[in-house]
Parts: sequence; C-alpha cells; structure tokens
Amino acid sequence: MARQQQTWSSCFRRRVQTLLQMTLLLSILFPPSEPLLWDSDSRRAPEQECDGHQEDVCGVCGGDGRSCDLVNGTLSLSLLSLGYHKLLELPVGAQRIKIQEIQKTRNYLALKTHSGEPVINGAWSIDRPGRFHAAGTVLTYKRPNEIRSRAGESITAPGPTNQELHLYVIYQQSNITVYYEYILPKDNDISTHSETHTLSGILPLENHGLENGETARQVHPNLVPSDPSTPRPLPLYSWVAMTTTPCSATCGAGRRQVLFSCVERATQTTVPGDLCGHTPRPTPQEEDCQLQLCPAFWDVGEWSECSKTCGLGVQHRQVLCRQTRGRHGNSTVTVATALCEHTEMPETTASCQLKICSEWQIRSEWSPCSVPCGVGQRSREVVCVDNLGDVVPDEECNMPLRPQHLENCDMGVCAQSWFFTHWSDRCSADCGVGSRSRSVVCLMSQISSLPLDDCDDDKPVELTPCNLGPCTHRTEWYTGPWGQCSSECGNGTQTRGVVCVIHSNSQLEVTSGTNCSHLPRPPDSQPCHLKSCGPQWYTTDWSSCSRSCEGGYKVREVRCLGDELTPSDGCDPVLTPATREECNTHVCIPEIDESCRDMYFNCVLVVQARLCVYSYYRTACCASCSRAFQRDTVRTLR
Repeated sequence: MARQQQTWSSCFRRRVQTLLQMTLLLSILFPPSEPLLWDSDSRRAPEQECDGHQEDVCGVCGGDGRSCDLVNGTLSLSLLSLGYHKLLELPVGAQRIKIQEIQKTRNYLALKTHSGEPVINGAWSIDRPGRFHAAGTVLTYKRPNEIRSRAGESITAPGPTNQELHLYVIYQQSNITVYYEYILPKDNDISTHSETHTLSGILPLENHGLENGETARQVHPNLVPSDPSTPRPLPLYSWVAMTTTPCSATCGAGRRQVLFSCVERATQTTVPGDLCGHTPRPTPQEEDCQLQLCPAFWDVGEWSECSKTCGLGVQHRQVLCRQTRGRHGNSTVTVATALCEHTEMPETTASCQLKICSEWQIRSEWSPCSVPCGVGQRSREVVCVDNLGDVVPDEECNMPLRPQHLENCDMGVCAQSWFFTHWSDRCSADCGVGSRSRSVVCLMSQISSLPLDDCDDDKPVELTPCNLGPCTHRTEWYTGPWGQCSSECGNGTQTRGVVCVIHSNSQLEVTSGTNCSHLPRPPDSQPCHLKSCGPQWYTTDWSSCSRSCEGGYKVREVRCLGDELTPSDGCDPVLTPATREECNTHVCIPEIDESCRDMYFNCVLVVQARLCVYSYYRTACCASCSRAFQRDTVRTLR
C-alpha cells in the first residue's frame, strides 16, 4: 500500500512538473493578449520578439508578466453638462498608455497636468492631431476622418510618465464610452494607486466634475494581480486581428477596417467568439490603405447667370484639371491640363435663353379728361404682350421703355371772367346819334396772383353811343343809308336814320315821329358781318391794385381767341396786351405822431452819424430818425 502511494505521488509530481513546463512554454510562446488600440500599424500581436525571446505584457523580453500591474477598464458616461469633465488620473510611472473612444462622437478627449497646465485640447482650444511632448513622454493624439471613420479619438504614449496626468472629456454629446489601459512597473511605489483602480477604475465622482446626478460607470475592469506569489493566469483564447475589409477606394487614399476574430493561442486557429468572452471584442478599427494616384479629372464649376434676362444670351463656367492628393484622399489640387487629356474637356461656354422677350403695346386712344375744367388726367391702355400676343405681367417687358399710360390734361381753370374786344372805330350813324360796338364773352379764367371777378355780375355793355353831328330834317319817314358795321370783323350792328320829314318848299323839315305814326316805321338797325375776325386778343378788367401807395401792381388776363371763341395761337405777339401794370406809385403819407419830435436842435448830426440804430438817439431825435427811416425804405423799394 505504501509502495502504491509512493508510485502515485511520484506520478502526480511528474504530471505537475509537466503542467508547469507546458504553462511556462505557453507563457513564453503565447503571452496574455493585451487589449490594444488597434490602429493602422497594429495588425500584429503586442508582444514582439527580441533577441530570440518574446516581449511580455510588461515589455520585458522573455518576461512572465509579473514585473508590472496592468490597469484597464471602460468608462461609460451618461448625460453631463457642456464643458470639461475629469474622467481619470494617470499616475506617475504609467507606461504603455492607451486611451480610446469606443465610438465616434462630437466629444473631445483632453489631457492636463496635475497643476492644470493643458497638454492636449486644453484651455478651450482644440488641437490638431499629432505628437505632444509632456510628462516626460511623447503622447500621440489621433482623430480619425470625420466622414469616413466610425472610430473615436485616441491618445497613446509609451511612457513612463514623470508627473501625474488627468484625463478629461470635453462634453458635447451624450453616451460616450472610453476604454483606458496602462501598466505600472512593480518597482514603483504605486500600490495605493493600483488599489484605487482595483476598487473603482476611476477616481471618486466628486473629483470628476460631474453634476446633478450625472454618472460614470466602469465596464469590464481588468487588473492583473500584483501579488508575486500568485501565478499569472494565461487565457487560452484571445482576440486577434485576422482580416481586413476591401479598401474603400480603388485609387488614391482609402480606408479599410481591421476585423478581429477569437483565436486559440496555442494553435492560432479561429474558434467561436464566446470562447473569448472574458474580454470584450475589440471594435473594428479603420486604417489607411494607400494605392496609386487616381487619374486627373475635369472639375467643372457652376454655370454663371445668363447674360440676358430674355432672348438669346451666354453663360460661362470654370473648368479645371484636378487630381486627388493627400494622405486621406480628402483634398484635390489643380494640375496641368495635359494630365486630363484622356477625357474630353467639358464646355466652358453655352448659349442660354431664359424666355422670349416681350414688348409693350398701346391698345387704346387717350380717354377724355377726368375733369370739365382745371387740371385732370387722361389715360390709355398700355399692356405687355409676349410673342404669342398674350398679355403677360409688366415685369416681363423692359420697364424703362414703358409708354406713359397716364398724363395730365388742362381744361382751363374753373373761375370765370368777362372778356371783351376794343370798341369799334366806326359809328353806326352818319349823322345824329349812333353807336359803336364790341364783343363781350364770359370765359374760364386762369389762376392769377390776384383775385378776378367772375361772370355773376352785370355783363359789360356791347354798345356805346356816338354822335357825328345833326342830320337835315324832312317830312315823312326818311331812311338814310345804312351806316358802317359796328365791327370791322365778326358780328356787328349797323344803323340808319329813320325820321319823319315834312316837305316844305323843297325843303325837308323833320318833325316828331308821331306825325308819321300812321306810316310803318322802317327799321333803324340790323346785324352785320363784314368778315371773320380771325384770332384776336381778349382781355379782362384790371384787378385791384396790390398796394395803396409806394408802388403796387394790378393784373388782368389776356387770351387769344378765334372766331368760335376757342383758344388760338394766331394772334400777333407784338400786339399782346399787357397783363401787369404798376399802380399807386405815390409815396405813402405816414401818420403824424404828435409825441414823436426832436428834443435837440442838432438831430441832423445824429442822422448823418448813423446813430439812429441806438434806442437812446431814436427817442431823443424821433422825428429826424423816422424821416430818415422812411427815405431808406422808399430807396430800397425802388
């Protein structure tokens, strides 16, 4: 029995030794995979061969991963207020720092030193991606293409850091998830810091700038035990970058995704993904894929506006030969035209016609004036017509060339006055009492500076008596020859003598008409018309004088009228009667003020010295100063 137990114990020790040897061999050949931030040049395992050995997770060639502590985790943030919020404190001595935004958002990662000095995206300014020297290391800040990539921002650094760094997020969008990872060598006094990350993965919330119940939770925290006596467990399966998607571009700079598969570490064969459930599956990362330059192409601009708003015009556009350049293929440059000769150059000029031009058309005569007298308006129809003869809106025709459709019309002022001609030169009777005549008409008078009478008063007489001397008397009714027409032209009156004559001894003696009452009395007047007068001047009475003394004026209206008493321009301008005349030119006699008198005998000297402008002298020499003022006023008026 004892021998059997000894044999079993020996077998068990051999098996344990074999298992330890296999474990050591596996740890050398396939050290534990670290959750890397897989970028464009990370499609290789994190461990690299060095001098025939492999580098462990602590970066030690041929090491077993026990010389450091690996600290990692995922921070998931809910709603925050806009601005900076602290997420994590990276201790002094941190190495292989990797910070990755799991999914692209509008948020920005930021780093500051323990004293608050900005390193990346600090002081409310966003830095360009690149390398930044701080805390004794080189930090690489990446911001993937904002259009083509779905990956978020990342910050990596080899370390070690010589001062504490604080990780912030510039919050602008909700639901941000950040993965972080770094190692701490065990020869540093970091047990307290490691313990803090073991408990929470981040600092307490009150140190993170979160407000109003905002939360930050850690997902998938992983911390390698720091106890040297505890063997480091090696997972049998890990996520490995195996394949990539096709490049997004056939030429120029494109992008492709790195795809991860769960792999058995011992055989490097692909296995179902649930075997790698101990760590989250890495998000597919994007990387550049560089191909040959794309052929140059014609880049055409927008067509300019047509040179004409209607009818046939011309429009232009810019055509340039361009080629896609740049690392990410997101910029183009202008190149020589010869590089685009493999394709036909697009046209730079083209004819254009927005519409057929329309034209103005007058469709009616002027309408009657809108008022019977005075100034009114008359109108006519003016329309815009297209080439088909249809009426279209006025805007389709050339507005500056539009014919007038409204104009003023003067029908004469509505006030009335009597207009009359001069008295005729001839008397209606050759002897005895006759008459002279004139034409009198009532017309609308134009507006003048002084008021004129209207036609409501008595009409001026058209006949005035005239006497060329006594006639010879005779008996019976005697008619003399008709006298001259009272008007040289136009309508007038001519008269003749009709008397009762008594013949006596070959002499004729005129007696009373009652002596001939038994006989019909011949007419003694009749109308006459020698000829048409043609245009002649008509005037109104003079108006009242505008001043009673020291020069005023009076006005009258003058019209040129034809035979039908219609306005005419046929009158002789030289004979135009005056329309304005001075009146009351005598000097005004001032009212005598008994209290205004000279108090001194030498007031004439005051006037000569022009001292009347002073109130004292105007009072002392009132009479002299008043006369001087009147003389100056008359002189000024003249």
